[in-house]
Amino acid sequence: MGKVSIGLRGWRFDEDAVFDADGRIRPLGNMDEDTRERIVRLSAMMGEPCDACYLVHGDEDIERCNPAQAIYGEPLGEVLLCDDHEADFVYWFQEEGGKRLAGERELQGAFHDWFADGGRSPEGFELEHVEEDPDSVPEAPDPDDELPGLEEEIEEMDDEELDALDLDLTDLDIE
Repeated sequence: MGKVSIGLRGWRFDEDAVFDADGRIRPLGNMDEDTRERIVRLSAMMGEPCDACYLVHGDEDIERCNPAQAIYGEPLGEVLLCDDHEADFVYWFQEEGGKRLAGERELQGAFHDWFADGGRSPEGFELEHVEEDPDSVPEAPDPDDELPGLEEEIEEMDDEELDALDLDLTDLDIE
C-alpha cells in the first residue's frame, strides 16, 4: 500500500495504517502515536479557513476566506492553505528559509509573520500536484465532513481510554 493524503493535501499517511479493508478509519488504538495525533488533528482542521486568507480578512470578513485544501507542518503548529495561497507557503518554505523549521511547531508562526509582512510567491511560481494511481486509494472524505468512524469511536471511549491515547481533543466537536 502507498502513502495517501486524507481530506487535505499535505500530510501523508500509510494507507494500510489508517484505513481498514472497508475504507473506514482504523481504531485509534491501533495507530502509532504520530499517525493517531495527525488523524485527530486533521479531523478538527477539515473545513477550516485558509490561514493566509484569514490573515488578510480576519474575523470581521471570515466569509471571504477560502476553505483550506492543504495542511503543512506539525500538529498544533500546522498551516492551512487554500489553492490560491499554497504556492506562497511552498515558496516561503523552499526559498525564504521555512525549511529550517521543518518538524517544528514554530513553522506556523514564522510563515504567518512572513505572509503578514507582505511575503508572497513571485509571479509565475506554480505548484504541480502529482497523483499516482488515484483510483486505487479509498475515497477521501469531503473536507467539510468528518472522517468516517473517527468521531463515533472517540465518543464511545471512556475517560480512561481517552487519557491513554494522550491526545488534545479540544478542537473536536464531541460530547
